[in-house]
Parts: sequence; C-alpha cells; structure tokens
Amino acid sequence: MTGKIVPDIVDKQTLYTLPPDSTCRDAAKMMDANKISAVLVVTDERLQGIITERDLTAKVLAGGLDPDATRLESIMTPNPDVLAPDDPPQDALELMRIRGYRHLPVLDEGNIVGMVSIRDLYAAAKEQLEEDVRQRESFIFDTGYGTGA
Repeated sequence: MTGKIVPDIVDKQTLYTLPPDSTCRDAAKMMDANKISAVLVVTDERLQGIITERDLTAKVLAGGLDPDATRLESIMTPNPDVLAPDDPPQDALELMRIRGYRHLPVLDEGNIVGMVSIRDLYAAAKEQLEEDVRQRESFIFDTGYGTGA
C-alpha cells in the first residue's frame, strides 16, 4: 500500500458527527440510517471522541444501560488516536492492528477531514495487490521472459 491517507484512502467523505450530550439511541439511529459503524463526537467542530457499534454493543447493550438516557460522553472513547492526511496507509493499518481499532479519525491541524476504516485500508491493500499481479503478469508474459513468449 502506497500513498497517503488523504486523498488515496479517504477523499470527499461525508462526516457524521454528534455532540457529546446526544444519546446512544441518536448514535445508533444515525449509524443505521447511513450504513456506518462509527460516529465522531464533536463540540464546536473539534473532535471530542468517537463512538462505534462495538461501544454501543459492549457498553450499552451488554452493560444494561438505557440507550435513551445514556449520553455519548459517558461511553465514547475520548481523545482518540488520530491520523494526519499525509500519514501512510501502512501506519494506519499497523496502529489499528496493535490497538484493536476499526476506525481512526483524520485531523489536519485540529480540523476533522475524514475517518478511515479498516475496510477502507483492506480495499486499498487489495487494489495494490491486484496491480502488483497485473504488473508481474505483464512483465512475465509480455516481455519474452515467461513461458508465454
């Protein structure tokens, strides 16, 4: 995987955000309506935390909390690790692997510019592998070095 988080992995995203005093039900509804699995928790356009499906499942559902009364600020991951737009995708993948994340916000000088998911990174890795195979096949079969010559 080569390139940078922005624009090679994340480009022109719609960011889904909620304030910290929103309820867990608000987050779940937003995730369901938009087919996403993480929401950024934001105050005055500044990242406060992140809430994921895993948070809702493990902390609210399994914890017996009321999703209509539980505020995001009480279960979110505050001050999450973040990526910079120029970070290489490999660094993001390694951080996710080591820390067990599936989503990482992307900030540029404190401004939220995107969120990268493990799915985004795997898609980029797959694309890179497919391109590598195409290049190798072209080299082997189109240049007289392989059995197809």
